[in-house]
Amino acid sequence: MRTNCLWVVLLLSLISVECKLKPINIALSGKWMSTPLMMEASEFLAKESNEYFWEFVSRIAEHDAKFFEAATEEMKYKAIQKFSAQLLTPLQMSLMKFSLSLRAFSPAVQMFQHLAEQLDLPPECKIVIEVNGKFSCNSNDLSELLTSSVSRSPSELYAFDHVYPGMAREINTSTQHLQPTVVLYAQLGSESFQKVHPVLVKMANEGEITYCFRHFIQEKSTKKLPLSGYGVELAIKSTEYKAKDDTKVEDQKTGEDDEEDFTSEDIEGLVFSTLGDLHPNLKKELREFKKNLTNAATEIVPFKVWQLQDLSYQAGQKVVSAPTEDALQYLRDISQNFPTQARTLLKETLTPEFKKEVHKNQARFQYSGIGPGDSVLYLNGLAMDLEIYDIFTLLDVMTSEAKLTEGLHSLGFKGEDLQKFLQMDLSQDKEEKYAVDIQHSAIQGEDLQKFLQMDLSQDKEEKYAVDIQHSAIQYLNNLETERKYRNWPGSIQELLRPAFPGMLRHVAKNMFHLVFIVNPAESKGKSLLKMAEAFQVHKAPLRIGVAFAVNSVKEATGFTDAGVALVRAFSFISNDQNSAAKGLSFITDVYEKTSGTEITADAVVAEFSLQYPGEDQEMVFGKNDDYDDPRKAGANFISQTGLVGLPQVLVNGVPLDQNQFEDSFEEAVVMEVLKQTSILQQAVYKGEVSDQTDLLEWWMERDNVLPRLNSQILATPSLRLDMTGATTSTSVQAPAIAAELSSKELTSGILDSLHYLTKKEETSVRPVTMIVVCDLEMPGGRELLYSAIKHLKSSNSLRLGVIMNPASLKEDNTISRAIHVALSTLTPKLALSLVTKLVKEENVQDLNSGAKTLKDLEVFGMDMDAYTAALNGQSSEFLQVQQMFASKVLSLRPGQKAVITNGGVLGPLGQDEQLLVDDFHLLERLALQKAGEKVAKKMADMDIPVAKASDLAMRVCSLLSSQDKKDKRHKIEFANDKYSTIKIPADANIPAFTVEAIVDPTSREAQKMAAILMVVKQIANVEMRIFMNPREKLSEMPVKSFYRYVLDPEVTFDQDGGLTSGPAAKFLDMPQKSLLTLNMDTPESWLVESVTSPYDLDNILLEEVDRSVNAEFELEYILIEGHCYDSANMQPPRGLQFVLGTNSTPAMVDTIVMANLGYFQLKAYPGLWQLRLREGRSEDVYNIESHEFTDSPANSTEIIVAVNSFKSKIIRVKVSKKPDKQSVSLLQEEEEEHGLWDSISRAFFSLLPISSTITGGAPKKEEEKDTTLNIFSVASGHLYERFLRIMMVSVLKNTQSKVKFWFLKNYLSPTFKDFIPYMAQEYGFEYELVQYKWPRWLNQQKEKQRIIWGYKILFLDVLFPLDVKKFIFVDADQIVRADLQELYDLDLGGAPYGYTPFCDSRKEMDGFRFWNSGYWKSHLAGRKYHISALYVVDLKKFRRIAAGDRLRGQYQGLSQDPNSLSNLDQDLPNNMIHQVAIKSLPQEWLYCETWCSEDTKPQAKTIDLCNNPLTKEPKLKAAMRIVPEWKDYDYEIKVLWDNIYHTDTKSQREYELPDSATTAAPNTKSPKTEL
Repeated sequence: MRTNCLWVVLLLSLISVECKLKPINIALSGKWMSTPLMMEASEFLAKESNEYFWEFVSRIAEHDAKFFEAATEEMKYKAIQKFSAQLLTPLQMSLMKFSLSLRAFSPAVQMFQHLAEQLDLPPECKIVIEVNGKFSCNSNDLSELLTSSVSRSPSELYAFDHVYPGMAREINTSTQHLQPTVVLYAQLGSESFQKVHPVLVKMANEGEITYCFRHFIQEKSTKKLPLSGYGVELAIKSTEYKAKDDTKVEDQKTGEDDEEDFTSEDIEGLVFSTLGDLHPNLKKELREFKKNLTNAATEIVPFKVWQLQDLSYQAGQKVVSAPTEDALQYLRDISQNFPTQARTLLKETLTPEFKKEVHKNQARFQYSGIGPGDSVLYLNGLAMDLEIYDIFTLLDVMTSEAKLTEGLHSLGFKGEDLQKFLQMDLSQDKEEKYAVDIQHSAIQGEDLQKFLQMDLSQDKEEKYAVDIQHSAIQYLNNLETERKYRNWPGSIQELLRPAFPGMLRHVAKNMFHLVFIVNPAESKGKSLLKMAEAFQVHKAPLRIGVAFAVNSVKEATGFTDAGVALVRAFSFISNDQNSAAKGLSFITDVYEKTSGTEITADAVVAEFSLQYPGEDQEMVFGKNDDYDDPRKAGANFISQTGLVGLPQVLVNGVPLDQNQFEDSFEEAVVMEVLKQTSILQQAVYKGEVSDQTDLLEWWMERDNVLPRLNSQILATPSLRLDMTGATTSTSVQAPAIAAELSSKELTSGILDSLHYLTKKEETSVRPVTMIVVCDLEMPGGRELLYSAIKHLKSSNSLRLGVIMNPASLKEDNTISRAIHVALSTLTPKLALSLVTKLVKEENVQDLNSGAKTLKDLEVFGMDMDAYTAALNGQSSEFLQVQQMFASKVLSLRPGQKAVITNGGVLGPLGQDEQLLVDDFHLLERLALQKAGEKVAKKMADMDIPVAKASDLAMRVCSLLSSQDKKDKRHKIEFANDKYSTIKIPADANIPAFTVEAIVDPTSREAQKMAAILMVVKQIANVEMRIFMNPREKLSEMPVKSFYRYVLDPEVTFDQDGGLTSGPAAKFLDMPQKSLLTLNMDTPESWLVESVTSPYDLDNILLEEVDRSVNAEFELEYILIEGHCYDSANMQPPRGLQFVLGTNSTPAMVDTIVMANLGYFQLKAYPGLWQLRLREGRSEDVYNIESHEFTDSPANSTEIIVAVNSFKSKIIRVKVSKKPDKQSVSLLQEEEEEHGLWDSISRAFFSLLPISSTITGGAPKKEEEKDTTLNIFSVASGHLYERFLRIMMVSVLKNTQSKVKFWFLKNYLSPTFKDFIPYMAQEYGFEYELVQYKWPRWLNQQKEKQRIIWGYKILFLDVLFPLDVKKFIFVDADQIVRADLQELYDLDLGGAPYGYTPFCDSRKEMDGFRFWNSGYWKSHLAGRKYHISALYVVDLKKFRRIAAGDRLRGQYQGLSQDPNSLSNLDQDLPNNMIHQVAIKSLPQEWLYCETWCSEDTKPQAKTIDLCNNPLTKEPKLKAAMRIVPEWKDYDYEIKVLWDNIYHTDTKSQREYELPDSATTAAPNTKSPKTEL
């Protein structure tokens, strides 16, 4: 007690003066208004399940509308939880709360709102009913709208729409058009919604309508949407050169001082949270004392190098020494406040155990490519790269993984067993066989993670192939016998010789067979056959084969069908000339003659007559079938192999991805050949293959080759069942009870009620469960089950079940009942025999005709009397329930067929579609490969009763295979985790995530990771293990910034029940004397701008701030990214322009396609947008041919893009030139075109390289002179914006032309953006703010200054519209003394841009001219090194030679080295001077006192305020000294500023009042809203 009193006395004695700390508060909101939480919650549920969405909506509809009208936001939030509690698990509930805190689904709600607003509704409209395209705001009009809907087409529905699962979706497709589509726009919980929704649900349930619901906010919020999930950095700025404007901020609005609660952090050895608990009555005094200590502790002091060496280790030691419950907070506080924490960390004593364990772990980490200082994060073994993944992606991953962990938990796996499954590695070994042996396997290790980290990746998987040994395939070449390959080595041993990566082996052996299966008359077939001929002509080391799939109807002849005509001609020529290659050559000749038009049979016959004038056309093309063998064989081959969805291309029987046929066909072929080369190399090395081996035969005998490959089976299942429910068979015995079950419950009950057929009687684990869904009263249903049974008899891994889906419940359904009773009453062996007999078609016919009775089908050993009695007593209720399951869960109509394999649904199958025995064989192999084998092996090591094992294996396989994310799962290999690891245990009784991380506590990665993990720990049960990975022997501060990550686990409310203003970044206890610059760390898809901030956020100096620094940012746009290609040559159409807009405003934003990856980007806020070619040259020359990953409804001609999430939308567009514009260039110049052959040569590294010149081209045509002088500049921070305004005035004072300024919007302050319209009005210029997001595929810069440098050079071709032909870049700190029109008109001599060389006349600076020695002297080879302060760009030339793409390509390579491109904006163009020529501008165009002698100043046309590395003179001082007129310009602008804002900045000038100063007030009337 005496000690405590002594402490209090001591503390009070130390408090001498009040220290006023000044917080920095940063908030970010959306551009749109806050959306209702209830709507956002419904979107979360919709993502989980359409059924959940409608159940949630129905519960809202049943509630009293007056409650929602009167309830506070907090009351509504509690109602959301109440309505969701019965649908979601506790973990899912936590994730939903987290999503609401993030407002993750607000864009989805706002998108629907945008869609409703496009309808031009009257303001009083509170609900909208749309029936087949006609709208009404009156619910009483519904009947009339339905009556008149017959004459209108159904309303367009989108994939994201909420469509009620009523009977309308189950009716016959031929009458679908009779069902009107009703779209309801309403606000959930509103009175109008409560009134209409039940009516529409009833009609949908009765099959009268298709009901779609869309959100519509009746009363919008008055507050912007508060956002989280972003970071804010305060970087310590170098003060080597003073770059801060000393003009004080006037009339600022600041918040009150924040009173921070005590935390557990250590300040000078004192933990104030403990002191506060001990002395609650002295909290005010303690807080003041804390401020005093903090003020002293937060000032940054320089350290000596020897002090820094172990700083990273000391930080790690401090973190792991903290109590377990505080360790994450310590990691966050140390990393996020490192510059001020460093002084305290120096006192931390390193223990030998910590250091030794870190070294041992780092040695292990190296094997995984993780070096000291690196950071990685794994969630359930999945790599979470926080540089790439934003918090919204992490939420998606957590939601997906929650299904996995909770699913396994619900199946009875807990603790160690659950972890084993989640860690299981499901990747495929190339040599792994498919047989299952569950008797001999071992779990490696006893770690809890093994189940959780089951790896579903299949990177090593060898693809399935089809047997191509068939007469349908006509080979164009033979590498082993043809003379043109005789110079190639002829031994297979050549494969073992070293070769360059990516190079195909030129060996005269038929190692790889590239087979094209096409219809030669179709457009896709045409392009592929041209490619086949190109491969053959250019001697690709492949054996090329073709097979034809044309009209197989016997009546079709060469005179009536173009495809048949081409095949007949091919057959004749191949036989006549003994060369299939010549037959293909004829086909490509026809293509040439009919270019741009449809191929007709007449055109084929005409070309044949021209080339073979004496031949009998009737014999070749008529009804005679002498030349019909390729057609017949092709049809047989396709039928036999099951290949559908033509065309197909096979490499040694392996089908290529059809999505790559047009975009990257050559690459796809090369990659597949390289994969197979590795297999062949191993076989040669092992002696399995020799020069005498028939390689085609060897390939076709491999395990992955099947006689039949049904592409429908290989595709992703149409549905994956949720088999994790706990409902038993008793719940599905009565149809009335079953009808009340959810889909999950009904699935579980049905599965529990099924009985299975197996090959053998003995009990063993069957890792594959197949369930045939069919109508056994129909021949097609019986045939399907019979094929499955025939396959079952050859498989020990399979069990087979049946679900009946009768077309009618009114019939007797004798066969269905007989099979059901057999399955439920007989032993598996007897049941298999009887069911086999019951599905044979001849037996069914005999039973129906009375020729046989069931007694005649009796199986030896069965009790026929008991069976008959059971059959007679069997009701048809089970058929009702199973049909209900087929309809409700599988979305099958009565009588339709499907096959369920380990939860994956194949179907519905067509009425005449059948699966053969080979198809069932493929289904089983796929199921074993995906998860079946490894799950069975893991379960063999667990104490699971064999009787339950097969059912459990089915459910686990279904759960694991349902995961969208198939990335490889990782497990950290470490030496020890006792002294250098944070270990936070999870509650073993409930499902838990597993988080493993390696982190350097003094890194940028730790700043974000620690904050995210703290929130993850709050919202979920998590097992965490975080390894410290510090760096040794530091020579500088490892982190030079403060950081806050804005993230809350749940929505917060104020005392009145309203939503709080939202989370914000709060920086307390910041150093007062250090200059700080603020950077926003937002998701890649966000375009953010500052909207409110009187302070200079680029130069924050707290000692000059009165109270606090507050800034508000706004999410202005979400990015839409895309890739565009010309279908003719698969090259990006450089210069093509797209616009994004709506029907009423088609061109709201525009963009230009890059040559790099055909990349383009557009910006939009949440809504539904239309993408079009820009009106003008783009629309005149091109058509949009196809598009992918858009949101256009089926059969729509428009390209619709929905922005409905915070993540970027990435689309793909293919265009083609119009027939009459084939030779026209978008950029209006003759360009060198690279043809098909060049493309192939690039793929095979074997032909002549593509040559191109950088500054060449046709003579430039005389162009109309620009009427506007375009000036581009960038600025960041108030000082440089002040300079920028002065530069603008200097341009305007000296230039006679019309001027338009272009500014990079990304870094402009709110004050500049607010002032520029007034300035434009006063001085009579135009301006435009341009904006571009640094593409994610281009290497990112971290420092703000280097990012700005990048924008000066990397995106010039896409920042400006195509109609801007030329511009001049002028640095913000430049003063212009001449008419820039002179520079604008300067002849650049064919170069795309002109720069001024650095002066060399000031000799005292020679020591700083780095370009006169070393690398630069050698590289420049006598050329000048140019400065980037002033340059002129001929944009037409720049784009025509792809200068921007070349600069980006060079940057991408050089920027991988952090020591290169020190002055990015200068070094890059100077480095590329040999590829992209620079015109050296006359020296007088740029004077810089640092580099130019004083005697050259009078001739200067512009003066740049370069930094002086000798004097380090501040910019402002230099400006006033070097440029006399600078003061006049500055004062003139201050007068204008003061008149607009009623301030007195002119009194704060740093100079005497200029002689030319005038007090006359400039014109200050309000500027136009758009300039």
